[in-house]
Amino acid sequence: MTTRSWADFRAAEPAFADTVRRRFEQYRHHVLATLRADGSPRVTGLEVDFRLGEPLLGMMPGSRKALDLRRDPRFAVQANPGPDAEMADGDVRICGRAAEVTDPGLLARFTDAAKPPEPFHLFRVELTEVVRTTVEGDTLVVRVWRPGLPARTIRRGNDDASASGTP
Repeated sequence: MTTRSWADFRAAEPAFADTVRRRFEQYRHHVLATLRADGSPRVTGLEVDFRLGEPLLGMMPGSRKALDLRRDPRFAVQANPGPDAEMADGDVRICGRAAEVTDPGLLARFTDAAKPPEPFHLFRVELTEVVRTTVEGDTLVVRVWRPGLPARTIRRGNDDASASGTP
């Protein structure tokens, strides 16, 4: 499966990347999905930190979610939908592979910027998919980006489904 960095996504789709980042920055806590050793899903709370220009996932040492990612790096992070039942700002998620950060320089820069409790695990995001879902009137609008393809928009109304962009 092809992965790309946040910088690659931002270069390919700057407005989409800005929208996704703003949506994650609206709330502190989000929902992370990882895979347990038996392949079943684990869903836990998580903070997504953009302080160094890319989404970084920080976790307590030895946490189940960190151990999941060390064993199988596949993940999805869903932005907190917030208190608004109408979800006026839409719904976003990023999916991909988490790569543990071991570079002392990057860890020091993160610690200086974020002031996390130490010790901690830090993972950088390698994207396989970015999705934003909104509702426009009676139409569900899904914007999807995958590495190597332009973003596409899928519109689903009460009676039809249509897509624009490259499938």
